[in-house]
Amino acid sequence: MKFIFDLDGTVTAQETLPLIASHFKVEEKINALTKETIKGNIPFMESFIRRVHILGKLPVSEIADLLMHVKFHNKVFDFIQMHRDNCIIATGNLDCWVEKLVAKIGCEYYTSISKTSNNKVVSLTQILNKETIVKKYQDLGEKVIYIGDGNNDMEAMRIADVSIATGLTHLPAKSILPFSNYLIFNENALCRQLNQLF
Repeated sequence: MKFIFDLDGTVTAQETLPLIASHFKVEEKINALTKETIKGNIPFMESFIRRVHILGKLPVSEIADLLMHVKFHNKVFDFIQMHRDNCIIATGNLDCWVEKLVAKIGCEYYTSISKTSNNKVVSLTQILNKETIVKKYQDLGEKVIYIGDGNNDMEAMRIADVSIATGLTHLPAKSILPFSNYLIFNENALCRQLNQLF
């Protein structure tokens, strides 16, 4: 059995891209894109490329250090710590930005992949399709439970064996609700459900 978690707003108690934008004073553009993406009004791929274009000019090392201090949903974090071999993070976020953050979580993870030069992001080489991670483990014979909250989780949730839509940080995207077996709004209830499924 594998539990695949979205990162932003599901494991973390903050969305990371708006946090980066606020730190570097470019939040107006990023917040507008993030909100519309979460709602499903802008396709994730398009939005992510636009956000990386804005944030990619910023120093990678400073972003990575900033995200090391992102707050977690503590009970969700603790569940992952207790079941590291069964838990996976799947995030569309960039490897160079979140590697220190996900290292603190300590389980296997998948990210989008970037090319960097002179401490800046110069290109996106791969944007993570989360459904490919679900399929990978299903093909290995694993039952997959997917936990997420955004429009970019929709395809992964559609094919997962069990899908949990969460509203821990913000309301879940409407697009994922038809594919969700459970809709959960607090981490105590989420961890109870995860433990029942384990």
